[in-house]
Amino acid sequence: MAKKLEKCEKNQENPLQSVHFSAKIRFVIDDVTKSGLQTSPLFHFEEKRFCFLTKREEYEAKAEEMLLPLMEEHSFELVDVEYVKEAGNWYLRAYVDKEGGITLDDCELVNRAWSDMMDENDFIEDAYILEVSSPGLGRQLKKEKDFKRSIGESVDVHFYQGHKIPSGKKGKEVSVKDVTGILTAYTPDTITIETDFDPAYEINRKEISTVKLTIDF
Repeated sequence: MAKKLEKCEKNQENPLQSVHFSAKIRFVIDDVTKSGLQTSPLFHFEEKRFCFLTKREEYEAKAEEMLLPLMEEHSFELVDVEYVKEAGNWYLRAYVDKEGGITLDDCELVNRAWSDMMDENDFIEDAYILEVSSPGLGRQLKKEKDFKRSIGESVDVHFYQGHKIPSGKKGKEVSVKDVTGILTAYTPDTITIETDFDPAYEINRKEISTVKLTIDF
């Protein structure tokens, strides 16, 4: 049996954010005597973590599906949707762009329309902040379309661990956590960048933590 309480409020201090509250009380009875099984706390933790990752992807996919008709109506581009936890708060965030650049009024328009849609069909159980933003400088490349439109652009590649690259003319190598170059090609498994030490440096995407557009100062 379950009881669910929901409340929705607008964040008046920031017109681009809407705060959604949702609480769910669930009573679960685990009949160990019938099953005859003992389940360790560690197993419960791992199982819960796996479910969370699945839900995050599901939330992002549902949000994207919800926003696409709105994007087409106003000739906007949905760059990305993410469901992330920052400073103790959950954020459902959409990055929106358009030819000539997205404006503050555009973001507010999307936020209000999206907030109304989420009020009618809120598929997230946790409390979260709804946010609409422009992609901004140094945005992360995640999807195929991101890499496709960034061909010829300078990108910063960050590795999970130290990555060895050539250094000097004697065949020496140094370990780095980041490398910058011009994106020249990509596949589902690799990206290729033009660097000072290699005109076609290929990197396995499994080794990459993030790829972001370089911020020029």
